[in-house]
Amino acid sequence: MNTSVDETSPEKLLTPVLSAFWDQDRSWTLDVYRANGGYRALGKALAMPPDDVIAYVKDSGLRGRGGAGFPTGMKWQFIPQGDNKPHYLVVNADESEPGTCKDIPLLLANPHSLVEGIVIACHAIRSHHAFIYLRGEVVPVLRRLHAAVAEAYAAGYLGKGALGDGGDLDITVHAGAGAYICGEETALLDSLEGRRGQPRLRPPFPAVAGLYACPTVVNNVESIASVPAIIDRGKEWFRSMGSEKSPGFTLYSLSGHVARPGQYEAPLGITLRELLQMSGGIRPGHTLKFWTPGGSSTPMFTAEHLDVPLDYEGVMGAGSMLGTKALQCFDETTCVVRAVTRWTEFYAHESCGKCTPCREGTYWLVQLLRDIEAGKGLLSDIDKLADIADNINGKSFCALGDGAASPIFSSLKYFRDEYERHVTQGGCPFDPAKSTAWADNGTGAHQEVNA
Repeated sequence: MNTSVDETSPEKLLTPVLSAFWDQDRSWTLDVYRANGGYRALGKALAMPPDDVIAYVKDSGLRGRGGAGFPTGMKWQFIPQGDNKPHYLVVNADESEPGTCKDIPLLLANPHSLVEGIVIACHAIRSHHAFIYLRGEVVPVLRRLHAAVAEAYAAGYLGKGALGDGGDLDITVHAGAGAYICGEETALLDSLEGRRGQPRLRPPFPAVAGLYACPTVVNNVESIASVPAIIDRGKEWFRSMGSEKSPGFTLYSLSGHVARPGQYEAPLGITLRELLQMSGGIRPGHTLKFWTPGGSSTPMFTAEHLDVPLDYEGVMGAGSMLGTKALQCFDETTCVVRAVTRWTEFYAHESCGKCTPCREGTYWLVQLLRDIEAGKGLLSDIDKLADIADNINGKSFCALGDGAASPIFSSLKYFRDEYERHVTQGGCPFDPAKSTAWADNGTGAHQEVNA
């Protein structure tokens, strides 16, 4: 990402920190990372008592960047001390949410920001072993992460004495087998232990009995990678960005029907209208119809929400969740019923099957949606959709069920008439010639763009 921008341009709102040198040659190497100030924060952190590091991160206001937005320093503080048990740090790099694509490019272009953040976090929570749970399909990222960890060992940032005299630290990079449910922190821990990835009953929480029944902190990639910059530049600098309750910078993943999709690192509280100004707007000749603020599992928004501040409080106040900041934008050619059907098919496929509401509910949601999309449904099926979603929401074992219900509720709220037209007109009301069920991608090939 280019850091030199015209002060009069919309790009002046960007705050490139994690992405500051992604465009440099071999940005993923240790030499380039150190040339850009890398590992400078580590020395400062190791000179501080562990509890002071926790307090510093807590005072900075850093909130978890994985979805829920829980304060990172507070999470570290929950780890009991003096319990004579091993403490573990687990980094959740199992990026699986549809539309979410921030952790993978971060690990591909700047993996050492995560490694440095891990060392600082392990010093703070008094851990001597960290695990990075990476989605196994992204083999190039896995190789790059292994290379970065090897460089850190060779340079003495990991291994014997990495945390000072007698303070050894090891990092294990673990490739998952590709399951959306393993993005849920307790299912991830079960998978890491060699069992089938399914959510655990809580309490006990991971901070008390996590990996191998020991105190464990589970953090998102971006959360940990943000720590070195906070330690190096100061908590006041971090708080100068964003809002009072949602301070700092973050990565927004802009995708879908936009002219220039990509990663936009900006302060929390920026709006989609401002991000679209930077990205060239919705593709030429079209208008925004609906969008997701945090991936497909967050309630959708419409064009009337363009000026909602994209921070935790602003998005929640408007009726959705910031989630992973995966901003999927869809124009007026997109069939809402078709999009929701594809998302729901994903959730039904990825349900671990442990609890009845999610296992059975997502299956029946798919059956109803397919009938409605094909013009075979009844008007009463629309109310039945809402009823089944209500029986899933808040009643499943983990948040996957809630995520499956979100697009149902929000699409019925804003586009119920479109569902009804599918029933009354015997199929999708969109003219196939104008619909973007299939669109030319400029190469002569065709790609699906609205699913």
